[in-house]
Amino acid sequence: MKTKILKSTIFLLGIGVFLLLGSCQNQDSDNKLSTSEREEGWELLFDGETLNGWHAYGDTSDHPWRVEDGTLTTPGEGTESKGDIITDDQYENFILTCDWKISKGANSGIFYNVVESPMYETVLETGPEYQIIDDIYFPEMEDYELKDWQKLGAHYAMHAPDEDKKIVKEPGKWNSSKIVFDNGHVEYWLNGEKINEWEAWTDEWFARKGKPDEKGTLQAIFAGYGDYRTTDWGLARSGHIGLQDHGYQVSFKNIKLKELPRKPEEEVLFNGKDLTGWNVHGTEKWYVEDGLLVCESGPDEEYGYLSTRKFYNDFELELEFLQESDGNSGVFFRSVFEGTKVHGWQVEVAPPGHDTGGIYESYGRGWLEKIPESREDILNMGEWNKMKIRVEGDRVTTWLNGQQMVDLEDEKIGEGQGRIALQIHSGGGIKVKWRDLKSKEL
Repeated sequence: MKTKILKSTIFLLGIGVFLLLGSCQNQDSDNKLSTSEREEGWELLFDGETLNGWHAYGDTSDHPWRVEDGTLTTPGEGTESKGDIITDDQYENFILTCDWKISKGANSGIFYNVVESPMYETVLETGPEYQIIDDIYFPEMEDYELKDWQKLGAHYAMHAPDEDKKIVKEPGKWNSSKIVFDNGHVEYWLNGEKINEWEAWTDEWFARKGKPDEKGTLQAIFAGYGDYRTTDWGLARSGHIGLQDHGYQVSFKNIKLKELPRKPEEEVLFNGKDLTGWNVHGTEKWYVEDGLLVCESGPDEEYGYLSTRKFYNDFELELEFLQESDGNSGVFFRSVFEGTKVHGWQVEVAPPGHDTGGIYESYGRGWLEKIPESREDILNMGEWNKMKIRVEGDRVTTWLNGQQMVDLEDEKIGEGQGRIALQIHSGGGIKVKWRDLKSKEL
């Protein structure tokens, strides 16, 4: 009997040591990259010891996040407008993986393609979200039930997760999530199962998002309950990764990212039939006539714009224009709008002697580069002109009728994101026709 007891004791002690060693080994492997991960190009976004590589949205030092036992943790002191942190670096196409755990009844989220700009106050205004929430105990009210697009694994307010494939560990336990963003193809994974999938920036995607806010009020996330209508939300082609403090305790670890290659595409921006794919800003006239896109001064004689519904980062744009009257217009790029107030950069289209092909920064530094005086006669007033604009990183090059007009490098342009847009200048008496608008991503 004594021998059996001794053997049993040794056996149980052995199991305990094995489990303890296994637990230590798991902790030791947290927040590290394996050899194969390094070879495959994975990057560690959280080192388990410091907040290096992260900062509060808006670049303030005031946030509640801290490192605790090898986890990136917040005690839940934040709100929708304060407390979120984002990566210092930005990413375009990627696979993101992480482990997370939440407290009972908690609400949080992972954001991506977040644009940090004085134009926006929160990550919610620009970045799509992988919803992290306690489906069962949130909130602690008996008369409230989460909608499908609010549940764990939802593309918040857009695409509900597949509930049949969700495997969820209870609050206080670690779960694993993966986000794939591959040139607009998006997948959400939870604990090894794909639970959500869609294509960004398609007609179906824009229909779900709803019409842009005509007033340009970027702070208004919802125009109606559950109806995303914020102007620039979800349009960015690249941006920061963000973690949300929504007033509940949440922890993250093993945050890893692998960048994916860009897949350039060519696109016809104007279909020759209608204004599909474009947004009108202001009261000036934009219409299609005889297969041509026409802008014309309206009775208000104010600034007017026609912008793409999508953002474009690096691209080569070709188009043709014909100026009637004084023809004062322009082609904007990487631009965002507040009503008819545009923040971005313009390739000038103007009457002779006024720098067609030059670069102007709207509501900013003004002229960045005018064209040489010797090139003013390249413009054919009253005839069709061919323009090409190449935007890549911080470099912009323009051509008019086959002749290079400017070649500019500018750091602020390199940091910008936004739409392509056509302008009609204020003052009245302006009419410009456009055709053959085509873009090619670089």
